Amino acid sequence: MGGDLGPAAVVEGVDIAVRRRGGLRCLLHGKRDEIEPILARFPAARDASEIRDAETFVTMDDKPSEALRRSRGSSMWNAIQAVKAGEADVAMSAGNTGALMAISKVILRMKPNVHRPAIVASWPTPRGFSAVLDVGANIECTPTQLVEFAILGEAFSRAVHGIERPTVGLLNIGAEELKGNSMVQEAAQLMRAAHLDLDYYGYVEGDDISMGTVDVVVTDGFTGNVALKTAEGTARLVGRFVREEFTSTFRNRLSAFLSRDVLRGLRSRMDPRSANGGVLLGMNGIVVKSHGSADGEGFATALRVAAGMAESNFLSEIEHNLHRLARMSDAAAEQAAE
Repeated sequence: MGGDLGPAAVVEGVDIAVRRRGGLRCLLHGKRDEIEPILARFPAARDASEIRDAETFVTMDDKPSEALRRSRGSSMWNAIQAVKAGEADVAMSAGNTGALMAISKVILRMKPNVHRPAIVASWPTPRGFSAVLDVGANIECTPTQLVEFAILGEAFSRAVHGIERPTVGLLNIGAEELKGNSMVQEAAQLMRAAHLDLDYYGYVEGDDISMGTVDVVVTDGFTGNVALKTAEGTARLVGRFVREEFTSTFRNRLSAFLSRDVLRGLRSRMDPRSANGGVLLGMNGIVVKSHGSADGEGFATALRVAAGMAESNFLSEIEHNLHRLARMSDAAAEQAAE
């Protein structure tokens, strides 16, 4: 029931996703009288879905604390509860991000040795996609939490992007060892000292994200969210410049016509719908956040990410590195106490 386009985009997205891959089943939590007429227009979605009636839902304007107090029985609450009950492999929503995070933490709880959840985004690069986290869940982080994000992001990259041995980098203002604030420097030291079973590259800079220098870029939620919104705005600006130039004169319009296949391919590669689907990592269950403005095509992309997570060994893969990091942190705490 959330998102800018409401259940219409969700149902259309389910229809697209079902037709592209078999075996997908969906529980649609929301107002039955609104969902049923939409389902009637999409036969593939209708045959692959079951409606779970919920008269209340979390609005986009609800504050997380308010939504949490009165969300029990809402469509968002019930969707996440279905994961805890084992009825669903993944919960997915295009609704209120803060509420989705808060309700997920209450129902699913954090995994052992994970202090805070993180939102990971798939970032287009010349090599495919990089995983960037956190992109908005945590404004401030400790060095240990950044290392936890590295563990989560590395497993996500393998599960969703199919990279057998992802490389991991810490976002910094320079590649030199002395660059950056104390949080990033301490995280880098901890990453090396913990001897984790992952391929740590070192520091990466802002331009390395889009160039795909590493498969996983780790940062705090404040920096990650600013970087994500800046990239989205830049993509829209470049698209606007291209349209203006190709329509400014008759000669340019003729050039646009002759280059239509190239422009169509460029538009497809720059389409934000192709990278939709941020995963909330670190909980005892999988939750996927679709962009609130996503249409059916964008929602279908997020469903593809959700299906990839459901079919992966993500939750079990992170256990080893998390235990190793926890043992090191406990030993450091004991040594400091002495």
